[in-house]
Amino acid sequence: MTPLGAAVVFVIAWWLCFFAVLPIGVRGQFEDGEHTPGTEEGAPVHPMLAKKAIWATIGGVILTGLIALIVPHLLAN
Repeated sequence: MTPLGAAVVFVIAWWLCFFAVLPIGVRGQFEDGEHTPGTEEGAPVHPMLAKKAIWATIGGVILTGLIALIVPHLLAN
């Protein structure tokens, strides 16, 4: 896999992981009773985006590594 191919795979894997971890641990304003005027009641109180970006990065690295190991074997056959 070329470095450009690895970068493309990483970006796709990162977004896939980010969207997978995005809803984990999020509580809406209606669940906590803290409603900020002018916002949707279902909007998250503490979205923890930095923590989820870190988890997405870890997942993206793992998926990119797995794909880098698997793809050459598929192309060789």
